[in-house]
Amino acid sequence: MPNETHSYDIVVLGAGTGGYGAAFRAGQLGLKVALVDDNPKGIGGTCLHIGCIPTKAMLASADLLDHMKHSSEFGITAGDVAADPEAISKRRDRVVSRLVKGVTSLTKKNKVDYILGRGKLEGPQQVRVATKDADGKPTGEVILKAKDVILATGSRVKSLPGLEPDGERILTSDDILRGTYQPASIIVVGAGAVGVEFASYFHDMGAEVTVLEYLPGLVPLEDGEIQKEMARAFKKRGIKVITSARFDPAAVKADETGVSLMVGPESEEPSELRAELLLVATGRAANVEDVGLETTRAVVDRGIVVTDAEMRTADAHLYAVGDIAGGLWLAHVATHEGIAAVHAIAGLEVEEIDYVKMPRATYSRPQVASIGLTAEQCAERGIKTKVGKMPMMASGKAITEGDTTGFVKIIADAETDELLGVHMIGHHVTELIAESSTAMLLEATAWEVGAAVHPHPTLSETMGEAAMAVDGKSINF
Repeated sequence: MPNETHSYDIVVLGAGTGGYGAAFRAGQLGLKVALVDDNPKGIGGTCLHIGCIPTKAMLASADLLDHMKHSSEFGITAGDVAADPEAISKRRDRVVSRLVKGVTSLTKKNKVDYILGRGKLEGPQQVRVATKDADGKPTGEVILKAKDVILATGSRVKSLPGLEPDGERILTSDDILRGTYQPASIIVVGAGAVGVEFASYFHDMGAEVTVLEYLPGLVPLEDGEIQKEMARAFKKRGIKVITSARFDPAAVKADETGVSLMVGPESEEPSELRAELLLVATGRAANVEDVGLETTRAVVDRGIVVTDAEMRTADAHLYAVGDIAGGLWLAHVATHEGIAAVHAIAGLEVEEIDYVKMPRATYSRPQVASIGLTAEQCAERGIKTKVGKMPMMASGKAITEGDTTGFVKIIADAETDELLGVHMIGHHVTELIAESSTAMLLEATAWEVGAAVHPHPTLSETMGEAAMAVDGKSINF
């Protein structure tokens, strides 16, 4: 479509979960929509191509490998088992490809014009796209005029000052998810979701793993008891953990044999740490550069586009969703933000997004899932609470599954009994957190969650028992 001009109700810039979610919802409402993205591999953004999905595919392989190694505990003789990194990578790519095809088909179903190319704002209601073909070759330019524009340009991995990933010895998650690696040893810098997931993966694949975290605990955004349980679980598995870790990023040395650095806990003398690879898992930076924001009145504060409750920027016809809007950097959150923006544009009622009530999931082993306030946050806010816990070791289903690590913890308001937070760590807890999301949406009490019948034997019973334990009424622990 070189040198052409087209008019739309909505132009969405970026085809990640926030972008395509917005585009599909707009199409369902009968609006004329264009979805612009410059990834020749197709729709899906970071989550689908180099994030959530390929990571989980690799973790599924690692979990199966670990299960097979311990099959004798279940009365099954499996013989020698070994990982094939090349085959794991191929399966990962097949999973991604299948989902890309599925999402792409939804553009046609929802009558969304998908335009492959690099888009840039020329004011709040116009996007210039340098188009290209599926091979990435330039094909010209097209001007898209819109009544409203939704920015969903996502984010990128970031490193530490002075520590430059080289794609060989010093890696980012992007590198790992695009390649095939089976190191004998690896250092993981950062113990957020990305860090602990890859630490779990490489340990199951047979690597010697060391995790470095600047803050005092693993998964530092989680409840304090979750942090401690994760550290215990990792150490039990043989994963070395150094929290309050201090090292000079600029002093990291990489050569043909591996990586070395001097590191130690805060206030202690550092010692040398060596490994074949080093993974930098220290967060992400929003893609706010080179998208034409300077041609609008949109405000960027500390690298994030400022929006109101309807995801609208300082320009009335320009919206921002997903990572660039700085809420919670999670795919499902981006989707809901995109839908909220479309509903605002369409004049529909917009339910303001309550980020406290957004569920969070980490797919390490053990898994972590949470929603709402932590115990520490409640204390900071002066909220009087009551707490119920149910350990997985008391769950019949967890015992039959052969993994009793972890617990479910429910925090309720001491006066109203309303759920304030739910925090889980253990086997498949990411599949349990949805109940808590529904409960908090409906402003349920701990008593109501406990009164709901949870079938036996299931892991879901731990949720019901923890809820009853809030008032000391658990019958199984």
